Amino acid sequence: MSECKTIAICNQKGGVGKTTTAVNLGAGLVRSGRRVLLVDCDPQGDLTQSLGYQADELDRSLGSLMYLATQDSMPSVKDTILHHEEGMDVLPSNLDLSSMESQLVNAMSREKLLSLLLRDVKKDYDYILLDCSPSLGMITINALTAADSVIIPVQTQYLPAKGMTQLLRSINMVRTHTNEHLKIGGIVMTLVDGRTNLAKEVISTIRTNYGMSIRIFDAQIPVAVKAAEAAKEGKSIFSYDANSRPALAYEKLTKEVIKDAERERKHNKAAVTR
Repeated sequence: MSECKTIAICNQKGGVGKTTTAVNLGAGLVRSGRRVLLVDCDPQGDLTQSLGYQADELDRSLGSLMYLATQDSMPSVKDTILHHEEGMDVLPSNLDLSSMESQLVNAMSREKLLSLLLRDVKKDYDYILLDCSPSLGMITINALTAADSVIIPVQTQYLPAKGMTQLLRSINMVRTHTNEHLKIGGIVMTLVDGRTNLAKEVISTIRTNYGMSIRIFDAQIPVAVKAAEAAKEGKSIFSYDANSRPALAYEKLTKEVIKDAERERKHNKAAVTR
């Protein structure tokens, strides 16, 4: 059995730091000696572009792979993977993926197409991070079906209660129908400005409403222009400014994710030997 950990970075609201979290958590894991594949599951291709690739110039992408898979072809995932200079591998995306929403309606095993595509490459990685689009459409359902767990970035600049309820309902739907083993890895607070009362109120609300049942990471990602500057340069925050506040926060998050994964692996091995 592969010990690769597949994590979906998901929230149906845009602008909460999903892509920034996927990129910098991936880079943090690489810096910790892990082999990482980042998968861009958003037709806008934000992850692809934030790592310096021109999404609209790519001959192959996740969208083209999924299309070939619906045509009973056996596409080569490895030939589509890009190798970033910081050590992460990237399965890129562009607008080709947007057409798959409608095409998947009549496809066989439509919710499991991404799982099938990733099956042959999981042995090459310790972590696969799926950067989801800000919607709960068929591509996001594919990502949740392929994932072992979900990390939910929550922006502390608005009250997210209604959106969280919708997302948790979707996660439960996936558990019921396509991935009974899906877990919520945790909530990570993003775009945190600790000086404002609103940020404090959001953090307090999340901890009160969800803290008893969902892991809330200790790491809090601060609002900072450097994270946006890093993406513009096609770099992670570690490569752009390793001593910045966002870099230190993502380093802390990385350590928490690794610790959780190692604890889970030990638990699973102990369960097998009983």
